[in-house]
Amino acid sequence: MAKDIEASGPEAGEFSAKDYTDPPPAPLIDAEELTKWSLYRAAIAEFVATLLFLYITVATVIGYKHQTDATASGPDAACGGVGVLGIAWAFGGMIFILVYCTAGISGGHINPAVTFGLFLARKVSLVRALLYIVAQCLGAICGVGLVKGFQSAYFVRYGGGANELSDGYSKGTGLAAEIIGTFVLVYTVFSATDPKRNARDSHVPVLAPLPIGFAVFMVHVATIPITGTGINPARSLGAAVIYNNDKAWDDQWIFWVGPLIGAAIAAAYHQYVLRASAAKLGSYRSNA
Repeated sequence: MAKDIEASGPEAGEFSAKDYTDPPPAPLIDAEELTKWSLYRAAIAEFVATLLFLYITVATVIGYKHQTDATASGPDAACGGVGVLGIAWAFGGMIFILVYCTAGISGGHINPAVTFGLFLARKVSLVRALLYIVAQCLGAICGVGLVKGFQSAYFVRYGGGANELSDGYSKGTGLAAEIIGTFVLVYTVFSATDPKRNARDSHVPVLAPLPIGFAVFMVHVATIPITGTGINPARSLGAAVIYNNDKAWDDQWIFWVGPLIGAAIAAAYHQYVLRASAAKLGSYRSNA
């Protein structure tokens, strides 16, 4: 708490107006960025990370369904497999690992909804956002393609890991679940990477992937029974493309509209409510 100083003026002494520096807003369109290798290296990192994310998580889903299939694994099948918690841990754990690995290269988005939210907050340019989203979607398709190649006997039988609205739930309920779940994720991303928090809590840069991974885990625990949990349009698209089932395509809009709305709400809340309030408090202190 000793660092929590935002005063300015003569009475501020050796302290500056803020003990942290906000990066300048990213330009809306930065054509010069297209000439930099760092942009393409970051896009490649997003492609590979999303490929690995989908490979591990979808393989976990299909493996669990096979292990708990009484017709394939016998009468004790219900006691086998990793369970829903295991699936949630697979998603959350892989996000933790991959954000840790790619944060210094691409920012570790691995999700078009995260990229969209950061774009709305002017953290990334439109050029970078579009390239990331394309790379993420292609990576997701390739990742699920690998699962189908390695587990072709079970892939179609167990639904290809595709997100679909569960029986008994309305489309409105599924959409709301995706909005709220993505809000939790993107809000956590903003909080974990806030330069103000990084400046005042030195451990935050090291631990940033941890709360993001936990957010993914907790959202999966809550919404797997409803939609299978999307909160990542690339994850839903990749599975739908490879599985190519009518039900998966019919519900696909939920897994784009919901996450994008949730990301937009999280960006607005963090940037224009929480950060704006902090700026006003700093102004009030400096005038006191």
